[in-house]
Amino acid sequence: MDPEISDIELVNKCIKGDQDAFSELVSRYKRLVFKVVYNVINNEQEVNDISQEVFLKVYKNLKAYNPEYKFSTWIVKIATNHCLDVVRKKKVDALPIDDAIDVSDKKDTPEEFYIRKEKVEKIREAISELPEKYRIPIILFHQNGLSYEEMTNIMNEPITIIKNRLYRARLMLKGKLVPEGKEGAL
Repeated sequence: MDPEISDIELVNKCIKGDQDAFSELVSRYKRLVFKVVYNVINNEQEVNDISQEVFLKVYKNLKAYNPEYKFSTWIVKIATNHCLDVVRKKKVDALPIDDAIDVSDKKDTPEEFYIRKEKVEKIREAISELPEKYRIPIILFHQNGLSYEEMTNIMNEPITIIKNRLYRARLMLKGKLVPEGKEGAL
């Protein structure tokens, strides 16, 4: 399919029954959906299944898409909400940050590697212990790189609430991760 075709044109073709158009939408957004699902669920075995469920929801709800918003924002909202439903059903309490170990310049000594890995695990654990209303903004902003505007569309909250929750989440994380008087500990 022509990469110059806009998302809204693809959506309209999908609504008219064009399966190739939906395949193109999946191709364009599968990495984004997989990333959101992995960041919220943190279970590699479930990422593919849950991502497929997200795309089924997307397909079933294409008529509800409002072209006033970016398609990527709309699909992230569906993915986030679906993952939250899955988490609530399973009572899974895991929302990791990106694995900083993979970003390494590969010049670490084994000791440095282990220390960094240990820090990442502490951060993951601290994030997973945050209440949901603080975890989700941290994940969307820091891991998925969404703007405040995109987050307002996904979370249906005013920007002031989102900024406040991010601030409070960071304070909570700092309280859990940094011993008093040791600002440089992590």
